[in-house]
Amino acid sequence: MVSVVRLNQFGNPDVLRVETIDRQLPEKGEAWLTQSSIGINYLDVMQRKGLAGLLLPSGLGLEGAGVVSYLGEGVSNLSVGDRVAYALGPIGAYASERGFPAERLVKLPDTLSFDDAAAVLFKGITAQYLLKTTYPVGPGTIMLLYGVAGGVGRLMAQWAKHLGAFVIGVVSKSASVSVAETLGCDAVLVFDPTRLSKQVAHITQGQMADVVYDPIGRISFEASLDALRPRGVMVSFGASSGSPAPVEVSILNSKGSLFLTRPSLAAHTTTVEEYQTRANDVLNAVSAGILTPHIAGRYALEDVISAHRDLEAGLTSGGIILLP
Repeated sequence: MVSVVRLNQFGNPDVLRVETIDRQLPEKGEAWLTQSSIGINYLDVMQRKGLAGLLLPSGLGLEGAGVVSYLGEGVSNLSVGDRVAYALGPIGAYASERGFPAERLVKLPDTLSFDDAAAVLFKGITAQYLLKTTYPVGPGTIMLLYGVAGGVGRLMAQWAKHLGAFVIGVVSKSASVSVAETLGCDAVLVFDPTRLSKQVAHITQGQMADVVYDPIGRISFEASLDALRPRGVMVSFGASSGSPAPVEVSILNSKGSLFLTRPSLAAHTTTVEEYQTRANDVLNAVSAGILTPHIAGRYALEDVISAHRDLEAGLTSGGIILLP
C-alpha cells in the first residue's frame, strides 16, 4: 500500500489529507520510486491555497528523492536500485511511493543523502538559473537578495559569493542577521521599505545594486526598484506578501531605464537536457562544497499539516522535508 497526500479543496493546511492507495506499475517511460525524502517548497503552500493554478482534486509536491524499484517499458537510462532525485514535478511528490518520468530523474552521488537531495534540488535549480541565466552574476556584481535565511536565499547567498558578487542580504528580523553573516553576506539589512534605498546607497557609496532578487512581492516591490542603479535588473520571482501591484511601464524609464523580469523555473527547464544540466550543476556545487544543504525541520508524511503550518508561519529557517 502507498500513502499519498491529497488535496480536494483549497484552503488552510487542514485541507490536506493522507490517504492509502494500491501500489501501481510504472507506465511506459516511467520509473517507480520508493521515496526516502520529500522536499517542501513555498510554491506548495501557494498551490494549496489556490494561488498557483492547480486543478482539483490533486496531489501535492514537486521534489523528492529515493530508490528506483521498478522500470516501465522503454526505460534505458536507469536501473533498479539507482539512487535518484527530481524537481519540478509532475506534481505528487507527497507520497511514500510514486511513478515518475525516467528522463527527468537525476542520479545522485553516493556522497549525497536523500534528505539533502530533497532539500536542495528544487531550490538549487532555482538559485542556478537566477544567478547564471536571469542575471549572470560575477566578480564585482552588487546584488540585493531578500530572504537570505530561507531555503532559496541560503543557497543563492553561498553561490553568489563563490561567483564573486558583493551580496547585500535582506532579512525580516534581527534574529536572522547572524545567519546571513554566516552565509557570507557582505552587508545585512533588516527589511524596512522606507529606508532600504538609502541604506543601499550608503553601503555601495552611491552605486546602488546591479540586480535585486525579490521573492517577497507586494510590500517590497517599490523599495526594490529604488535600490537599483540605472539600467539595473529587477528580478521578481516570488510573492510571499502577495503579488506586486501592476506597473506602469513609464516608471521603469523614470527610475533609470530599469529592466523588470518575472522568471519561472518551468521556463528555464523547458527541455530534458536543460533540466539535467541545471540539476547536475547544483549537485556538482554541493559536491564541491560551494552549496551546503540546510534542513531546518523533518516531519513525518502524516504530519504534513504541521509542516505547512510551520512553513507558512515562518517558524523554519531553511529547507524542510517530509519523511514517508
